[in-house]
Amino acid sequence: MQQRFTTTEPSTGQDLATWNYMNTPELMEVLENSRKAFTIWRNQKPATRAQTLSILAERLSTAAPELGAFASREMGKPIQQAVKEVEKCALACRYYATHGEELLERLYIRTEAARSYVSWQPMGTILSIMPWNFPYWQVVRFVAPALMAGNTIVIKHAENTTGCAFALQKIFDSLKLPTGSVQTIIANHADIPQLIQSPITAAVTLTGSEHAGRAVAAIAGAALKKHVLELGGSDAYVILKDADIETAATICVESRLINSGQSCIAAKRFILDTSIYNDFIEVFIAKARTYRIGPPDSVETQIGPLAKVKIRDEVVRQVQASVLQGGKITYQSECPQNGGYWYPVTVVSNITPGMALFDEDVFGPVAAMIRAPNETAAIALANQSRFGLGAAIFSRDIERAEKIAEDQLEAGLCGVNTMIVSDPRLPFGGIKASGFGRELGSFGLREFVNIKTMVVR
Repeated sequence: MQQRFTTTEPSTGQDLATWNYMNTPELMEVLENSRKAFTIWRNQKPATRAQTLSILAERLSTAAPELGAFASREMGKPIQQAVKEVEKCALACRYYATHGEELLERLYIRTEAARSYVSWQPMGTILSIMPWNFPYWQVVRFVAPALMAGNTIVIKHAENTTGCAFALQKIFDSLKLPTGSVQTIIANHADIPQLIQSPITAAVTLTGSEHAGRAVAAIAGAALKKHVLELGGSDAYVILKDADIETAATICVESRLINSGQSCIAAKRFILDTSIYNDFIEVFIAKARTYRIGPPDSVETQIGPLAKVKIRDEVVRQVQASVLQGGKITYQSECPQNGGYWYPVTVVSNITPGMALFDEDVFGPVAAMIRAPNETAAIALANQSRFGLGAAIFSRDIERAEKIAEDQLEAGLCGVNTMIVSDPRLPFGGIKASGFGRELGSFGLREFVNIKTMVVR
């Protein structure tokens, strides 16, 4: 009997659709089709690949309202944010369409040989295991550079956003790509090892939880397959005593509440100099009160439901456990009570190391307030985490803050007086338990290539 699963609508908890998992022969056929497509796509000129990405960008822009509505219904993303996510996908495609050829040009290095250079050659079929929180952006930010480099792609999307996955696949299918160049599969977790281990799969990329990252890394490592992991985060935003509190609080609230708090790169731990601790929290709460929680299909909504009931339940556990250890709920908003997976905007003060809100990745609209007696302690607290995705520091002394961020904060991305976001032009990725490898920018384009050294006498 074929296994199946059902997706639900987070704002109501009602069933949306039932999907069948693909069986092993179907999955192996997908890989074989990808292998065949690679023999054609790899030989296309970079200019041809770039032209394909330009067309993809236009089709994504055109489909943004429709795709946004899918995400709004299937994962509860506020509609305005969902449409902007698709538009950002188009932006990434345009970036690689414009700069991909240049980034793939040979890198000449002077030696005793007549010519010596580095050539960037595609690897083959890349297996992509993608999450639900940015169901389009996470896919496209990998697909665009991987396609530009000449690879073919198999996408295993999160189950709860399967509708989004196939809405996006429909757009890929409309491109003039060799059949099998980009394919979406519905695979059970038990199927992942054989997909990674297949001799057709050249490499694997995962965006997801720390637990999933460790599992994929173990399988890929044993199979000697290249892999890139973009995992969780517990980003620290350090507010020094000379910071502009009004500006800092505005940015911090936006970063914490984006995507209803369900972002690996969101601000999660706010480390405050003790002299401004109470003042900052007061301003933060005042600004958080202005964010509207409501139906995700409303253009006025800024915070929707959490995507899955188990995500909501995990946030409940993390907050309750931290309160039992001495955390104090300083503010909690109202939210709908209609059976959906809602969680109120929550500010918890008196957070210290050892509490769930300090140590763990919190995927919900919860702000953890942490007191630091001085600058040295604040930096130490920021780095006291097994994660290392992003971090930010706020100060009127920009030059000093920049030096602290560059030299002392342990993260893959750092900001000064600004929130951390992904940008097609800049590399994105973390250190420690936040993973390794990079997406986006020139580094993302060159993650899945054979860096081939050529020497000509």
